[in-house]
Amino acid sequence: MTTASSGASSATRNYAIVTAAYWGFTLTDGALRMLVLLHFYRLGYSPFTLAFLFLLYEAAGVLANLIGGWLATRYGIQRMLTVGLVTQITGFTLLSLLNPAWTAVMSVAWVVVAQGICGVAKDLTKTASKSAIKITADQAKNQGSGQLFKWVAWFTGSKNAMKGFGFFLGGLLLDALGFQHALWAMAGLLVLVLAGVVGFVPPLMGKSKASKSAKELFAKNAGINALAAARVALFGARDVWFVVGVPVFLYSQGWTFTMVGGFLALWTIGYGLVQALAPNIVSRSADGLSAEVPEARWWSLALALIPVGIATAVLLEAPNLQWWVVGGLGLFGFAFAVNSSVHSYLILAYAGSEKAAEDVGFYYAANALGRFFGTLMSGLLYQWGGLLYALVGSALMLLVCWLLTLGLPTRLALHGSPSPTP
Repeated sequence: MTTASSGASSATRNYAIVTAAYWGFTLTDGALRMLVLLHFYRLGYSPFTLAFLFLLYEAAGVLANLIGGWLATRYGIQRMLTVGLVTQITGFTLLSLLNPAWTAVMSVAWVVVAQGICGVAKDLTKTASKSAIKITADQAKNQGSGQLFKWVAWFTGSKNAMKGFGFFLGGLLLDALGFQHALWAMAGLLVLVLAGVVGFVPPLMGKSKASKSAKELFAKNAGINALAAARVALFGARDVWFVVGVPVFLYSQGWTFTMVGGFLALWTIGYGLVQALAPNIVSRSADGLSAEVPEARWWSLALALIPVGIATAVLLEAPNLQWWVVGGLGLFGFAFAVNSSVHSYLILAYAGSEKAAEDVGFYYAANALGRFFGTLMSGLLYQWGGLLYALVGSALMLLVCWLLTLGLPTRLALHGSPSPTP
């Protein structure tokens, strides 16, 4: 076997191992979200309080991504995957110690802190895993819009499909085992994933020379900066009606916990499948940017129109409103999945190979900031004006996202960074 083919085979193996590890993590993370949301809604918590339970989870991700990218560059991806998994197991254990006899304030504080720990775990693991894709693609000598786009799309799509199974698993475990025992079962699954990471992921994978100062860490190129800003608006627009608005609205329409969890699971699985197929949906170019960037712009604009249509149905109190919402959510999921997949590819296309983990960490810090803002506004807007206000908020954020994509560079400069000319 030649050195090149051996390197490609090793890269494919590492990609498969990291992807499988992240599947296991994502399964439990999706289950956690549904477990917490449904359990505390059943206890009578208000929409804003439900959103508040997730705020530290999302806020912690901003710092975790920035630091995680730097640490993954300095110490290697395997170590950061290990730290992320151990942190998630710790968060699950703390959450399982919640005492029903505690006051509401004490209970909320305990859950917020435990969720914050899980938020750190999620984004440490995500940054390390997605950085591994850039590294393995480069090792396989398959760069640009070909293998890199396919690997990013499959990783992102399969991950979100697994999150969908996690939503269903969360509702199922809550009904079958109860809150505490469900958390213990999920922690046990992560122990198995941890063993696989320690045993099979190369210890020094992704290790490089990290930035020496905060100024160097934040000095990103024009493409990464514009894409990060667009990502804040994109994921804020999803979570502003998805985190609290959709589950609570469907439950208020007479759906059971299992029905709500099952529907959101199917939606997320379908969303993941579309992400995986995105390279076959969007136009592609040999240089990896000249066709992909215009596609990002067009899909952002198309996505912004969907919540406007659903909001109109809500405002006019259309007959069988729940099915208008369900159908609209399906369209939203399709367009959002394509947007997300193209963005996930572009960050790796813009990122440098030497410090890919830092660039990815910076970008997903913006992603976490968008989720934090969307989660906060999801509770507030739903409490102020129901699903209508949440949908209007989503449409406005998507308009901002589209405007920001107009600043994305469509070519790389000779040194490999995106040219400032859009």
